[in-house]
Amino acid sequence: MATRTSKARSPDAVTLERMLYFLKLTREAEWRIDQVLYRQGKILGGVYVGRGQEAIAVGSTIQLTPSDVVVPTHRDFSAFLIRGFSLREMFANWLGRANGPTRGRDGSLHFGDMQRGVVAIISHLGSWCPVACGVAMALKRRGQGNVVLVFFGDGTSSEGDVHEAMNWAAVMKLPVIFMCNNNAFAYSTPAEKQFAVKSLAVRGPAYGMPGVSVDGNDVLAVYEAARQAIARARAGRGPSLIECKTFRMAGHSAHDAAEYVPEGLLRQWARKDPIARLEKLLLARRILTRDRIREMEQAIQKEIDEAVALAEASPLPEPASTPQGVYCGTDCWWEKKNWAIE
Repeated sequence: MATRTSKARSPDAVTLERMLYFLKLTREAEWRIDQVLYRQGKILGGVYVGRGQEAIAVGSTIQLTPSDVVVPTHRDFSAFLIRGFSLREMFANWLGRANGPTRGRDGSLHFGDMQRGVVAIISHLGSWCPVACGVAMALKRRGQGNVVLVFFGDGTSSEGDVHEAMNWAAVMKLPVIFMCNNNAFAYSTPAEKQFAVKSLAVRGPAYGMPGVSVDGNDVLAVYEAARQAIARARAGRGPSLIECKTFRMAGHSAHDAAEYVPEGLLRQWARKDPIARLEKLLLARRILTRDRIREMEQAIQKEIDEAVALAEASPLPEPASTPQGVYCGTDCWWEKKNWAIE
């Protein structure tokens, strides 16, 4: 199946600038998490980043309405930002602070907020796809034309839960878009040793839904494919599968040096960097100047510095609070909305 490029409808100048902002903000924030805070021992546990594949979540999530829902993975940092989570909240959570979304119970992106249309990540890979279908079924019953975007990787696509979810969505014509981030490696297993098909998009028609493969490092190609799939879902015509071909420009997690990745492959994909490609386009169209881009980058650095400083100055959770939220009723702390950082 051919890979689509961005020759179709282009978003307006304001949206294009927002895209570049979220691409750059995601790249820099994850660099601070992965290369600074984790290396300083301030973040414990696993750190997973989406360096090189930021265009997928940006190009799709940026089109959602407030009443739509997104089900991201740990490599879709920008999806949280676009749906309204602030850097302050996210860094507080990464550093395990009491004023983070999980109140120090987790040091990653395992959080959500249905008021912002974000379903929290489920650690068991692929399990969030049936959850996305459940949400889509609820939205369909409401009849308001809302949709669900659910993300997963090429490795996760082999999980039975994903196939059950796609079959369910197709049979019930659910308004869900399956976004497969094919970043070439499932941990250390290359794509050619994971599946025999050349494109995972063929699995869409196999279940009775459209399947398309796009250049996942071209934010406009992702935008157009998602636009069509979202319009189809809103019209009640059911789900779609979008395979976004990209490359993970890092190890599986911060502790993985990715020595199994050939150097030539890294160099090849570095030339396809989604941020550099969008920058070049915006400069060519005279939507932005180099001075405006530098101003954007300086503002992003300041935003990240302030968020990190606030998180580091925030208190750790009290040990006595450990049992809270394990078993409780409607008066749980997570039902109270005063934890959010303004």
